[in-house]
Amino acid sequence: MKFLFALLLIPLLVIPAYGESQTLPTEEGTLDVKITHEPIESNELSKIKIDFINPFTQKIQIHIDYAVTVSKDGETVFGPTPLIHTSEGSVKIPIQFNLGEGVYSLGIEIKGILFNPIPKETVSFDIAVGNVQTTSPPDEEIQPDVENGGGCLIATATYGSEMALEVQQLRELRDNTLLYTESGTNFMKSFNDVYYSFSPYIADMERENPVFKEMVKIAITPMISSLSILNYVDMGSESEVLGYGISLIILNLGMYLGIPIFGILKIYQFRKN
Repeated sequence: MKFLFALLLIPLLVIPAYGESQTLPTEEGTLDVKITHEPIESNELSKIKIDFINPFTQKIQIHIDYAVTVSKDGETVFGPTPLIHTSEGSVKIPIQFNLGEGVYSLGIEIKGILFNPIPKETVSFDIAVGNVQTTSPPDEEIQPDVENGGGCLIATATYGSEMALEVQQLRELRDNTLLYTESGTNFMKSFNDVYYSFSPYIADMERENPVFKEMVKIAITPMISSLSILNYVDMGSESEVLGYGISLIILNLGMYLGIPIFGILKIYQFRKN
């Protein structure tokens, strides 16, 4: 069952490479903060990706006020920045680690959530620059809570809002249909393991590149339109979930593979004649 549903996601499974990551809670546990970056070399400009995550819903927390400082052996190399606001809850900050190889400390101060000031909470990460090792514990990847839904990050970035019709259709399908069957629930758990390993990066690329955003929209709109059919049928049993799932797989394979192959064959036949 998981394999059958996973076939529906083929157009989205273009997973970009990304490097090391760490996830730690703030002092009082109000937020979880995740940093991600490629291997860093001294004196080179590196982008540090920061995700602010609600620890209860496991969603990216929007509208965060924060400040960043980077230091090595007590000497500051970046910041402290003035108060920064991110409406998306996910940012990339360019930083140059210019004090040679070694372990740098990246500190983040959280000072506001959803436009409301909060008592300052901090979190600190050790970042290895060059051929050194940090003493930071391995990252325990935060997984979305299926019961709380998680967030449709790619669709939200593509259509511009969580209130967009397409995003609401996906949410209704997940919450009102799939999670009411054992097969659907098992699928969502497996799907979340894959989806949330790459969807923040796709969503971030969409926000940075309008052309890429339009390409993603063109790619996923037919699939979302076909999935919306499930909001209007009765899928209260395992057999019905399986039946409709297989039907949609065939439909999407026809759209994403059958039509292009047919077009290529017709062009080849035309040129041959």
